Amino acid sequence: MLVAPRYGQASLADLVPSVLAGLDVPGENNALGLDLTGINRVCIFLVDGMGAQLLAGQPDAAPFLSSLTPTILTVGFPSTTATSLSSLGSGLPPGEHGIVGYLLAVPGHERLMNPLKWKLHGPGDRIDLLKELVPEQFQPIGTAFERATAAGISVSRVAPMYQGSSGLSRAALRGGEFRPNFSMGDLADGALTALRSGDRSLVYAYHGELDLTGHVRGPHSEAWAMELQQVDLVAKTIAEGLPSDAMLIVTADHGMVEVTTRVDFDKRNELKRGVKDLGGEPRARHVYTEQGAARDVQKRWQEALGDGFGVFTRDEVIANGWFGPIVSASAESRIGDVVVVSLGSGAVVRSAVEPLQTMLIGHHGSLTEAEMLVPMLAFR
Repeated sequence: MLVAPRYGQASLADLVPSVLAGLDVPGENNALGLDLTGINRVCIFLVDGMGAQLLAGQPDAAPFLSSLTPTILTVGFPSTTATSLSSLGSGLPPGEHGIVGYLLAVPGHERLMNPLKWKLHGPGDRIDLLKELVPEQFQPIGTAFERATAAGISVSRVAPMYQGSSGLSRAALRGGEFRPNFSMGDLADGALTALRSGDRSLVYAYHGELDLTGHVRGPHSEAWAMELQQVDLVAKTIAEGLPSDAMLIVTADHGMVEVTTRVDFDKRNELKRGVKDLGGEPRARHVYTEQGAARDVQKRWQEALGDGFGVFTRDEVIANGWFGPIVSASAESRIGDVVVVSLGSGAVVRSAVEPLQTMLIGHHGSLTEAEMLVPMLAFR
C-alpha cells in the first residue's frame, strides 16, 4: 500500500511552521494543531531512520518514547534523509525546496549530484560544487529557522561537526547558531544548554547512528534495538532536564525496510536501453532518459520489474502530488524523466557503480507505510 505525503495536514514539512505558530511568530500555520500554551522553548530531536512502525515494534527497547502517545506524520517523497531534512528545515515540500532525492541530475552538469555530500557522484571529482552550485542559490527560499531568528527566537542546531557548514545545511537548514556535538551525551547537554538561551528558543538536534545501524545490520536486528535503547536514554535525559516552559518533540526523517529482492541495473541490458543516467536510490529511482525515450523506458521497465514496482513518468508523479502541490521549474528539472518506486521489499541496485549501497540490508526512499510514516512524540 502506497502512502501519499500529507503536505499541509500532517507532514514533516509542517512541523517547524507549527512550532513557530505556537511560539507566536506571525504568518506561520499551525497545521499540526500543536498546543504550546505556556511553552516558550521547543527542542526538536530528529532521529534518523526511526520509522513509526519500527518504533512501535520495539517497546521494550524504548520505554520512554513508547510511553508517549504518538501523532503519526508522513515524510515527503522520496522518503530519504536529504529530502526530509530539507523539508524540516525549510518548512516546504520537496517540489518547492528542490532537494528531490539522494542523487539528482542538475542542468549543466554531466554527472549526478549527491546533496548529502554536495558533490558530483563518481570518482575524480575536481569541481568544488559549494562554489559552482552555491547552496543559498540552489535553494534560495528563506528557511523556517531563518524566519524564527528574524522573529527574535534563539535558534540552535545541534549536530555532528561535519554538518555545520555542509552544502545541505546551508541550503535548507540555515539560520541561527550551530553547536557541534561529539557524542550522544554531548548532544543532550548541547540541546539543553541551547534551549535555555533567550526569552524564546528553538533547538534542532540530530542523531544519525540509528539509520546507519539499520542500513548495515538491518532495522530488525539486535544491533538496531540496542541503538534504539541509547536513543531512548538520550530522549529521556533531555526530557528530564527541560526548563519548566519547554517542550521536547521527538520525530524522524523516514522509516526503513529490509530488502530481500535486488534487481541489478548494471547486469540488465534491457533496463539500460534509452537510459542516460540512473539517480535516486535503490527504492526510489530517478531514471534520466535519452531525448524522447521516456515512454519506451517506462513501458520496458514496468514489464521487466513486474508487480513489485511502480514505474511512472515525471508528469504522472507531479500530478500525483508526491513532491507537493507546487513544483518549481528548477525542482522539475531535477526529477527523473521516469520515477521507479518499490511496492514491496525489492530494490534496483547497481553492483558495479554502487557496490557498498548494493550490499546494504536496510533501505528506504519509497512510499510504503514502513518508510513514509514517522512518529511525532511530544513531552512537556
